[in-house]
Amino acid sequence: MNSELRLRILHMVCASGEGHIPSAFSIVDIINYLYEHQIDIESLRSGSIDRDYFVLSKGHGAVALYVVLEKYGLLTTFELESYGKSDSILGGHPDTTKIKYVEASTGSLGHGLPIATGIAMGLKIKGINRKVFCLVGDGECQEGTVWEAANIASNQGLENLVVFIDWNGSAQQLMPIENLSEKWKAFGWKVFTCDGHSNLALRQTLLEVSKVSGPAVILANTIKGKGSKLIEGHGIWHHKIPNAQELRQITLELQGA
Repeated sequence: MNSELRLRILHMVCASGEGHIPSAFSIVDIINYLYEHQIDIESLRSGSIDRDYFVLSKGHGAVALYVVLEKYGLLTTFELESYGKSDSILGGHPDTTKIKYVEASTGSLGHGLPIATGIAMGLKIKGINRKVFCLVGDGECQEGTVWEAANIASNQGLENLVVFIDWNGSAQQLMPIENLSEKWKAFGWKVFTCDGHSNLALRQTLLEVSKVSGPAVILANTIKGKGSKLIEGHGIWHHKIPNAQELRQITLELQGA
């Protein structure tokens, strides 16, 4: 578990008074794995189209993306620490017009996967053999644009498109999606499941994905608020900012005290 990244997330959100801590904790392991093992940082830095892409469709988890970008030298520490300030390029949702290494502006749920599908189609047309990774929330799978994009990707045979579902149970709060795996299969996708907090599970699953044709979706079992028993789960912590006592408790949990 990436405790140091979670600590950065926690203190950034508390300092700014803005952000979704549990959602960011849920997805940070997946994002970090992709940038450590899948995304060629130098190709991204150069702006070459001949590279792998990552689109965070779950835009309200943006602070998890920010700490990973800073870890790999794609944001400065000054930029990271300016998060949430009026003159900062880093807001509660990622903005590609302000942040050079963000592929898409997301926040209104359901937009990221259509963008990722378009990128994947463009790469296929150009004959560029690269992957497009997209991270979608499980609750976000209620959006019609997700399924329109899923249908296009299947019909176009976009085997260069890999979607991660942050399967942390958020959808169960309002409108549960029964048989999410079967629903993706019905749209013609290859479906995999894994532990979204385990580097080993992510590596093994992506290896299996590389062996199949057509678009693939990975249902990543995650825990919302992973790393702190105080906030794991749902309810009031979705967009809550910890007070001083809660901040200390979460910090101690992440430090293993």
